[in-house]
Amino acid sequence: MNRRLIQIAVVLVLIGAVIRPAAAGCRDTPGPGVDWAGCDKTKLNLSGDDLHGANLQQADLSRSDLAGADLTGANLTEATLVRARLADATLKGADLSKAMFIRANLQGADFTGAVLVKTEMHRADLSNALLIGSNLEKAEFGRAVLTGAKLSGANLHRAYLARADLRGATLAGANLTEAQLYQVDLGGADLSQAGGLVQEQLESTCGDATTKLPPNLSPPPAWPCVSAEDED
Repeated sequence: MNRRLIQIAVVLVLIGAVIRPAAAGCRDTPGPGVDWAGCDKTKLNLSGDDLHGANLQQADLSRSDLAGADLTGANLTEATLVRARLADATLKGADLSKAMFIRANLQGADFTGAVLVKTEMHRADLSNALLIGSNLEKAEFGRAVLTGAKLSGANLHRAYLARADLRGATLAGANLTEAQLYQVDLGGADLSQAGGLVQEQLESTCGDATTKLPPNLSPPPAWPCVSAEDED
């Protein structure tokens, strides 16, 4: 009997050794390379924190304040950041594939070279954000605000931009192949050097005299725009 108890005790110790590090990770203080994968980190104040290289895969950071935080090279795949605040945050080279930023504040955030494949950013505010050279393939920006955003060299292949606001945005060298542009506001946007754009995509967009299009394309006869009655 004693031998049996000893065996059980050894097994419990081994199990504890496996479980404790994973649980302890969620209690680790914020810092470079912190491993918060799968952790609940909602409503935290992480403003200005250095989280470069952090593992935040599948973490829930909804309503947390990460304004000005350094998330360079961080792993945010499938993370949830609903209504989170990341204004002026640095996310250069970060992987945000399939992450959820619905209604998040991303004003002036730097996503240069970041991966945002299938990322959800419905109604997010990305005004003046830097998305230079970022991979936005199949990303969803329904009703998102991208005024003044820099999207030069970005890959927007099959991205969903219905009713997004791209007034004053720069898209030099951006790939817009099969991007969905239904009632996108392109007032003052520069698409003169954008690639993959075809006339059919422009037919349901909004624009004005300051919108710059590639030389082979022309504005539709009228620029239909979202009326006040259509807004929620």
